[in-house]
Formats: sequence, structure tokens, C-alpha cells
Amino acid sequence: MEDPRIRKFAKYIIQKAIGLKKGEKILIELHGDPKAAPLAKALIEESYAAEGFPYFQKYDYALEGAVLKGTSQEHLRNIASYEIQRMKDMDAYVDIRASLNIHEWNDVPKDKMAIYNKEYWGPIHLSERCNHTRWTVIRYPNEAMAQLAGMSTEEYENFYFSACLVDYDKMGESMKPLVELMSKTDKVRIVGPKTDLTFSIKGIPVMGTNGGNNIPDGEILTAPVKDSVNGFIYYNVPSPYGGEVFRDMYLEFKDGKIVNATSNHTDKMNLILDTDEGARYVGEFAIGVNPIITSPMLDILFDEKMTGSFHFTPGNAYDIASNGNHSAQHWDMISLQTPEYGGGEIYFDDVLVRKDGRFVLPELDSLNPENLL
Repeated sequence: MEDPRIRKFAKYIIQKAIGLKKGEKILIELHGDPKAAPLAKALIEESYAAEGFPYFQKYDYALEGAVLKGTSQEHLRNIASYEIQRMKDMDAYVDIRASLNIHEWNDVPKDKMAIYNKEYWGPIHLSERCNHTRWTVIRYPNEAMAQLAGMSTEEYENFYFSACLVDYDKMGESMKPLVELMSKTDKVRIVGPKTDLTFSIKGIPVMGTNGGNNIPDGEILTAPVKDSVNGFIYYNVPSPYGGEVFRDMYLEFKDGKIVNATSNHTDKMNLILDTDEGARYVGEFAIGVNPIITSPMLDILFDEKMTGSFHFTPGNAYDIASNGNHSAQHWDMISLQTPEYGGGEIYFDDVLVRKDGRFVLPELDSLNPENLL
């Protein structure tokens, strides 16, 4: 029997997050765990209920990895040429990512992963899908994700649906004062353990995301003026990316460019940052506010929405908040500023806005977690 939460979630995605209209085409992809099939099926059925036309594709991470191990630049460019044409024909897109092993591609050679990012992922997803479709990326609450989060499977399922189906209307209203404040801000300073970073967001659009592209949602995003970033930053949230889990990530910036980068995998980290010129510049600055997510899950999609967090993202900028930076990478590196994680402050034009993960200005109090529940 279908879990009623799955149907509720599928309805929300199709009707609200995507807003699928009559006659529109939607591509639904499932990456990984076959146990996510009930959610894919519900999404297909809800697409028909909205009088849309669903297209479906299933991928296996292990088989994709086998292709990558033997690929070449020309080969992957040819594969991408087929899929990008399909993406261009779509009005909407939903991706269910249900990994059984986040290290599945750990044995894919570094040079092959660089080709994948540059010739496949970047053109199809960062350039085409993110900028030209109404899209949503979600996870599925399987045993592997529960294990990463340190929870039982049932406990994780309850957490998952609570985090994904918060009151997004209430969240959207609460975001408006911060969106307005950031839209008027020039200089941002972030201070914390091994962190003292300054940059400008002047003239860059600001967006509050409350139940749209990434579910669970809950962030206010913009981008730094490309060459304005100076200083250094330490990311205290582990980051699974490209088959590795990166920890203790530390970046130094000069005039917008990353001039020094270290982590527990320094060599691989720098290889990713050398994918193209834009990978060493930042394409997004965002503040997380989802009240259900209070500690790292070892999943970027969740961790970037944590209440008390921010992410500062090397790589491609979204068209909705663009600073002109383009790259085949978009790596949401996350820092959590709650007291348990070392605390920290965010200043807008020399005014303290958030301290130790909590907003201190009265007009922003509605974004503190107890007021969003």
C-alpha cells in the first residue's frame, strides 16, 4: 500500500513546486535505488492529473560509473548532445536522487570525472536545465540516507517528510524582510573560526526560495560581485562531492579568485577547482533557514538549507541571481554557525545581522527556527 506521505509529496511537487500546466512536457528521472519507484510512479500519475505529458528515465549509478571509467571527451560530448536536446524540449524536470552509496564513483579516475563535469553535467544541467526549465531536485528516504544521517530508517523517513513539507507559504512571507535588506546591501562580512571574509552583493538579484527548485527548501540566495571576494573561509560541514567526502575545507580569496584551497583531499579538491576558469570564482551566496534541519545530514541538498547555516559556492552562478560567472561546477560548500559548531557572525554594511546562527535584527526574527515551525 502506498505511503500517503508519498502521494502528498508528489502532489506538492507537480502542483506547487513545478506548477505543471496542461500540455506541458515534464522529464522525471530516477537515479539509483529502485525502492524510490513509488515516488516516481506517483509523480508520473500526478503529471497526468495535471494534464501534462511525463517522460521517464531511470539511471543506475554503478552502470553510469562503468561508462565514465572508459569514456573520452568526444564520447561524453556525443552522449550529452542527445540528452541536451531532450532537455531543451522539456518545460519541467524532476530528479529523484536515491544513492545507495555516496562513494559509488570514488574509483572513477579524476581525469574522467573532470570530463564528465565539463562535457556532460555542466552543459545539460547547469546551463540548460537550471536556466531554461522549471525544475525540482529531491532525494528519497532510503536506508543509505538514514545511515549517513545517523538515524533509524523510520526516524529518517519522518524527518525527511517533515523537512520537505514545511509551511512554505509561511516561510516565504518570513523571507521578505531579509530579501529586502539584502537587496539594499553592498558589503557583506562573515566572521567565524578560521573565517574572515568580505565581499559585495551590490546590484545582484536576491531570491528567497520556499518550496521550488530544491526540496527540502529554505534559503535566501544571491551572488557576490565576481571580483569583490577577499579573505579566507573554513567550511565545517562535510561535503560529499564527486565520489568523495571532503572535510575541513579551507579557501583563501584574492579579488574574487580562490588562490589557495585545502581539505582532507586537497589534490582532488584543486582538480575540481581547476575544471575551468569559473570554478575558482564564486557563483552563489545563500543563507539557510529550514527549521527542521538543524545538523548535517551528509547530503548537500539538505545541509545547504540548515537553519543557522550559509553556503558560499565556487562555480556557476544561476541566471536568477547572476554575477556573470560561468562554470561546469557548482559546489555548495556549507558552514554552520550555531554555537555547537563554533558560532560566527554575518554583517551587512557593518551591521550585525546574524550571530551564532540566529538573526538578531527584530524585523528578521520571524526567520529564527521556532518562528517557522
